[in-house]
Amino acid sequence: MHHALFFHGETLHLMPSGALYWPARKLLAVSDLHLGKSERLARRGGTLLPPYETQATLEKLDRDLEITRPETVICLGDSFDDLAAADGIEATSRLWLARLIAGRDWTWITGNHDPGPINIGGTHRDALRLTPFTFRHIAVPAEKAEISGHHHPKARLAGQARPCFLADAARLILPAFGVYTGGLFSNHAVLTGLMSTDALAILTGTRALAIPMPR
Repeated sequence: MHHALFFHGETLHLMPSGALYWPARKLLAVSDLHLGKSERLARRGGTLLPPYETQATLEKLDRDLEITRPETVICLGDSFDDLAAADGIEATSRLWLARLIAGRDWTWITGNHDPGPINIGGTHRDALRLTPFTFRHIAVPAEKAEISGHHHPKARLAGQARPCFLADAARLILPAFGVYTGGLFSNHAVLTGLMSTDALAILTGTRALAIPMPR
């Protein structure tokens, strides 16, 4: 039920969950897990969320890893809601992550919410170049063949808002993978400024559905 995107000479599978799978490299990429969001909001006196968002996000990630069996995983930043959330993740979730990381080439890309290394495993980079693509957290307007996250794009179809990928000839922006994350509608000036007029929005849900990017 994925959408096959031919992008800079490579076929990428945009999955209904919001993950990206690159079959030729046996690589899975996800963005904006925001693990520990409910704990961070409670710690700072914000809106209370159900305390199992980390578990729900890890279950979702576990399913995609089971489906795709990748050798390489890239988390495109804001994997944790802040560095304290990374340090304070409960023991069961830490062990769960360790199991997912084991035996895989796992890269944490630095995000604006988690700007430093975390003591969980994997490697840490500001960006990662895997020809022909550059993986980073926040899109750079002049870049080509770029895969990023950060903006949590979403779009409406038949009155229903759904997280979405945004794709044009230059870049691909992934939706937020974490549960209980907000989003930026595709007609926001930031996104219309980044994406070309012929860009696609690939909606997540029960199946990945490509439509012209609502502007």
